[in-house]
Amino acid sequence: MPKIRHLAIVCMNPKQLAKFYCEVFDMKVIGRNGRSNVFISDGYITVALLSQKAEGKPCGLNHFGFHVEDSDVIAERMKSWKVVGPEQRPADRTYAELRATDPEGNNFDLAEGGFDRSAPAGRKEGAPAPG
Repeated sequence: MPKIRHLAIVCMNPKQLAKFYCEVFDMKVIGRNGRSNVFISDGYITVALLSQKAEGKPCGLNHFGFHVEDSDVIAERMKSWKVVGPEQRPADRTYAELRATDPEGNNFDLAEGGFDRSAPAGRKEGAPAPG
């Protein structure tokens, strides 16, 4: 069964929000990137605290991610639904190979390699390059 292992929250101050979750819930910082984003974890779920960059866009849940054994199986199941994706993520996105939406337009990622990595996600052989 696919498991939710990743949540992304758009926020005004990722560093301060990370401090809150670390002090209050004993979460640990597991990564940062040049975009001012901070990645924290409870050892089970990774939470990406994403710096607000879009004027007028509300802060809050941005997307969530499923760790799956085989994304092709999930893609096949999605064919009978009127949804977007799954589509390849850009090569510089390190945590997931694919992005899709549910029927109400909520974004979610699919990752065969999990969410606790910092190297770019691998692509299945023969998968199209992002572009």
